[in-house]
Amino acid sequence: MARRASIGSIPPVLVFAGARVALSVAGLIAVVATQYDGWENTALVIGGLVVPWSLGVLLVATRNEPAALGPVVMAGDLLVLLAVELVTPDASRGVRSAATFLVAAHAHFQGPRRGVILAVVWVAVLVAGSAIRGGSSLDSHVVAFHDTLFALATISTGLVVGRLRTAETASRLLARDLSRHTMREEAEVRRRVAQSIHDGPVQDLIGLDMILSTLGRELEAGTVDGRARDLLGDARELTTRNVQALRDEMVDLGPYGFREVTLASAIEGSVPAWSRRYGVDVKLDLENDVLPEQVAGELFRISQEAVINAGRHADASTVTVTLRRQTGGVELTVADDGSGFEQRGPRPGHLGLAGMRERAELLGGRLDIASSPRGTVVTARVPLAG
Repeated sequence: MARRASIGSIPPVLVFAGARVALSVAGLIAVVATQYDGWENTALVIGGLVVPWSLGVLLVATRNEPAALGPVVMAGDLLVLLAVELVTPDASRGVRSAATFLVAAHAHFQGPRRGVILAVVWVAVLVAGSAIRGGSSLDSHVVAFHDTLFALATISTGLVVGRLRTAETASRLLARDLSRHTMREEAEVRRRVAQSIHDGPVQDLIGLDMILSTLGRELEAGTVDGRARDLLGDARELTTRNVQALRDEMVDLGPYGFREVTLASAIEGSVPAWSRRYGVDVKLDLENDVLPEQVAGELFRISQEAVINAGRHADASTVTVTLRRQTGGVELTVADDGSGFEQRGPRPGHLGLAGMRERAELLGGRLDIASSPRGTVVTARVPLAG
């Protein structure tokens, strides 16, 4: 069953209703100004039916926007056009032009399937009405040509405009999903960093403060002995450990100076922390090319997430990171010798896999994952402009 495309903003509905009023008024003025044969009947129908109908739809749109796009309004638009065509057959070309506009506008809000169905119904009704009424001054072959052209143009308009609306809606939804994922990821990073600092450096610094206080009292008492030297040793050990822990947190947050540091250099600088934190031997095969800042940042995150998954979830002992320039793009591959995973079902690390895919797609590329009991291979291919 055809479903209506979602509408992200309501103001276009009011614009459509206003355009309908402007079109009907302009048509009335054109009829009065030209005064062709039988113009009185056409002016009477437009002034007595089409203009009031358009004003009524505008009033509905100001109070209940979705109702202005409902089947009653679509049917009403068709009936008023049919009335004009039945009253004055020679006005059929103007009616057809207005019908194509209305079909395009409705298809924009309804989507491709409903747009095509709407166009087919309108074409059938208007062409049938013209044939039943008859009385046109044009040759039958010319009429048939006009009807065929009208049918093809209107149905094509309904399809194309409806698809444009669907593509616009899909792009909006994708952007919304990416924004939500970014906010979730940022919140998770903040939570993890806060917890890590609280459980690690903060607690150790409290202990360091106690050690230094005790040492200060020893110095004031003039009893500097072996115990004081032990306290100094403990203080240095705590300081060294916390400096290393904070450096590891900085690595996890990622190097953001990719204008000064290449992606290869950033990965090389992260290897000691990755090996220490996740217990993997990281081997590198990197081409040290300068990449755009956004590309380098997202690829670094992909490589980092792949290494984390290999160490935490796959029990891998060795991870190989490869970076290669290709024709028109760059390829990043992270392969491990871990136990692999099933790519279905809610298993640990799957949120990270989704994040990697989104990062690759954000750059206009793609992410391929091949996993088996012998290991996992994550490959990101990203195009490069120019």
